Amino acid sequence: MFENFCKTLNSNRPFITVEITPPHGASLKPILQKIEELKLHEKVAGFSVTDNPLAKLKMSAILSSIQIQQAFNKPVIATMSMRDKNKLSLQSTLLGANDLDLRCILALTGDPAKLSDQPEVKGVLERDSTLLLSIIYKLNNGFDYSNKELKPKPKPIYPFAVANAYAKDMNRIKKKMIKKLNYGARAIITQPVYDIENAKELIEIFEEAKYESIRDTAKDAQLILGQFPVVRARTANFISDNVPGITVPKKIIDEMNLAGMDGEKKEQEVGFSISKRVFDDIIRVHPKVHLMTHNRFDLCLELIGDN
Repeated sequence: MFENFCKTLNSNRPFITVEITPPHGASLKPILQKIEELKLHEKVAGFSVTDNPLAKLKMSAILSSIQIQQAFNKPVIATMSMRDKNKLSLQSTLLGANDLDLRCILALTGDPAKLSDQPEVKGVLERDSTLLLSIIYKLNNGFDYSNKELKPKPKPIYPFAVANAYAKDMNRIKKKMIKKLNYGARAIITQPVYDIENAKELIEIFEEAKYESIRDTAKDAQLILGQFPVVRARTANFISDNVPGITVPKKIIDEMNLAGMDGEKKEQEVGFSISKRVFDDIIRVHPKVHLMTHNRFDLCLELIGDN
């Protein structure tokens, strides 16, 4: 399963993953049923699962990922946030997940604990996401973080990382890409991209980062462009004004604002039309896309279409 997943990622064929946010509750069943009803799993290469995004309480990303992977027999990229775990917990969780064949891990530093909806939550930040990448590197070589040999050795773990989509100085993004590739990332998923020129620039600096990385595995690493469709004007404005590392072109914001003047239905029609156009343009240039829709799986299906 994972070998085919990576083979598709490394090919020129479309590679589309969909992000799932686990529930604030004790059952994943409604999410599994919705995906099954829409047959979304038949249209994608795999899924990813978020880990308490914005430090808001959700069901465990690891346990949710195992359920989703077993339900659809599709690889799942499980997010692990440095915010909530020390290196002992990270290693323990990775070994347990490995035994259950959960082997794609997205390493994140995590949103600040101060954003949490839980009282007096404190972050457990021993280091940024490169610590998790280095742990995975050691596990893949058969050793724990203290260099003690593991018996038996884990099955191969495939580490993913993230990158911003935009910065005034794009060289800053390239430097962070190089750092994560040096720590062993096999693929980097970007923040949402809304402009084809932005997408082309990311592809260019990623190729440069691969060339400049000291790690042999970097030559086969892949870039996956994030997509977060906006169907409401206020969402487009909020993202553009408040989310670092993302830029929504003024032309799109103006289109959304004008559509909003004619009512919610018109606003959503125009928003979807823009999102579909951006998705199709980007996938023609670079057919490796990660969809983030806050569990709007119907929207994912419409965007994917015949791709």
